Amino acid sequence: MPVWAKVFLALGGCGMLLAVAMGAFGAHALKKMLAPDLMAVYKTAVDYHFYHALGLLAIGSLMLYAPSSVLLRGSGILMVAGLLLFSGSLYVLALSGIRWIGAITPLGGVCFLLAWLLWIMAIMRMG
Repeated sequence: MPVWAKVFLALGGCGMLLAVAMGAFGAHALKKMLAPDLMAVYKTAVDYHFYHALGLLAIGSLMLYAPSSVLLRGSGILMVAGLLLFSGSLYVLALSGIRWIGAITPLGGVCFLLAWLLWIMAIMRMG
């Protein structure tokens, strides 16, 4: 198995594991503790965490067929960065109430957008 495929498949699996844990934690432990607006922020973090962990699994799977794709590698790296910046900042905001941390969230969103753009470009260049 190509190294980068293994990296993104492993990170995607870890991301899914953590997304399930964070979702369960929010649904069971935080539901009564967080204000409704912060619970909505937390839910957004979990949702995007799931979507992009699945994206990492898709990238890793596709890299089994295109192991040398620089575009797919860039897509995976940006997706990891997006997960950390977008979902990570929203988790911190929801759990701490520190509002200024939300200023980091759009950087993660840009990483997600660029990751999906590179995904599209990689697909279009495949024979």
